[in-house]
Amino acid sequence: MTSPSTLSTPGEPATASAGAGAGDRRRWFALAIVMTAAFMDLVDVTIVNIAIPSIQRDAGATFGQIQWITAGYTLAFAAGLITGGRLGDIHGRKRLFLIGITGFTVASALCGFAANPEMLVASRILQGGMAAMMVPQVLSIVHATFPAHERGKVFGLFGMVVGLGAVSGPLLGALLTEWNIFGLEWRPIFLINLPVGIAGIILGRRFITESKAPRALKLDLVGVVLVTLGLLMMLYPLTRGRELDWPVWGYVMMAGSLVVFGALIAYEKRKTAKDGSPLVELSLFKVKSFAAGIAVQTVFGVALGIFFLVWTLYMQVGLGWSALRAGLTGVPFSIAVSVAAGLSVQKLVPRFGRKVLQAGALTMAVGVLIYIWEAGRYGADIASWQMALPLTVMGLGMGLIVAPLTDAVLSNVPKEHAGSASGLINTVQQMGTALGLGLVSVVFFGVIDDHVAPQRMPMEFMDGFQNALWWVTGVLVVIFLLIFAFPAKPRQHVEGGAGDEPGATDELRDREPALTS
Repeated sequence: MTSPSTLSTPGEPATASAGAGAGDRRRWFALAIVMTAAFMDLVDVTIVNIAIPSIQRDAGATFGQIQWITAGYTLAFAAGLITGGRLGDIHGRKRLFLIGITGFTVASALCGFAANPEMLVASRILQGGMAAMMVPQVLSIVHATFPAHERGKVFGLFGMVVGLGAVSGPLLGALLTEWNIFGLEWRPIFLINLPVGIAGIILGRRFITESKAPRALKLDLVGVVLVTLGLLMMLYPLTRGRELDWPVWGYVMMAGSLVVFGALIAYEKRKTAKDGSPLVELSLFKVKSFAAGIAVQTVFGVALGIFFLVWTLYMQVGLGWSALRAGLTGVPFSIAVSVAAGLSVQKLVPRFGRKVLQAGALTMAVGVLIYIWEAGRYGADIASWQMALPLTVMGLGMGLIVAPLTDAVLSNVPKEHAGSASGLINTVQQMGTALGLGLVSVVFFGVIDDHVAPQRMPMEFMDGFQNALWWVTGVLVVIFLLIFAFPAKPRQHVEGGAGDEPGATDELRDREPALTS
């Protein structure tokens, strides 16, 4: 079996490593580094929401600027993910990871020392763009560094990181803001990235092994323009729609994005036939597990987008809880996700296959239904400890899905397209999350009376919370059904990539880079 040092470079066969033991140690160090970077990004997405009141007070930001502080990051991140992944395939995943984490660290410093709201908005957009260079390389480096039979364990760890990041952001943001370290108010939520980022840069240069596509590829600039334009036309109206009262031009833009995506597909087909260097490798969708996994990632993003925003509003606005209390309430969820993620990949999926993911969807749905019942039963008097049961059940369900899902999507992808595939995975989940956030205005705010009396506020938010959770339940049922498209049992992991799955194309099979044992 190969170590990371045996990965072939373009045009060269791989050679065995002389120091397999050292190689093993190096790749686990590399894993810790890229996982820390992924955790840093996951936390940064959510940490800002908790600090918004402090930013408004201290920086004098307008409501529109606050929207751009959050939306600017999301838009830049989503729009650049596919391009960032492809650049890693072409120029090297280690190189792009180091560029991304360096830029992310610099942008974090600019955010922390921002002199005015305008500088903060610009720095957040830069931070999102740098995250788009960094994040796709995380899964690509894992895919290219670890042999197939070890990826299950690795993606189990990745699922634990996702679980911790989902809830740690609000909790960490609440603590840093309330502590008001050195009188810096909200600024430490960004400055905390500096020591982590610097350590990642230094250790990444030493321990991450370079990998790239074994065949020379060129960046598809027309594809970059089309995919960026299409994503912005889709995500901008979803991100700003509610604040702008859903203007007609927003619907026109979203409809136009479908035309742009259609043009992208047509162009990428011609590009593939011409020189074999498209931005989006459409042949990946001929791999059944990849296509099904992309669909599940998108719908799962919708569920997460709805739940986490509505949950935060329900606790902090409806129930009047502090940011710290709301953050601590989510700890059982985070622990449950981490535990279930590790068990699902290492113990359960090898034995029960896709049934584990389907059990996760149903378990998460049961947790949501318990939450709906408790919200109605206890009303405004509900306590944090009473939320522990539904959150734990939901966390167990999410953990059973999130870790094996990533493995299922990437397991049959040729290493030369790992960056493009990773970018697609992250992009569709961002699109799903943005769609979920857009739906909040319908499934949550659509139930709440805009002119409700203060004493009725908790009950109004409880009604909106329950209505939104019914929608989340419906989405989880859709996920349960989509998982039927996955193979019933996991294939025997071997170093064959796409060629080992029935139905994989000869084109993909021929592109798998050479490896030696």
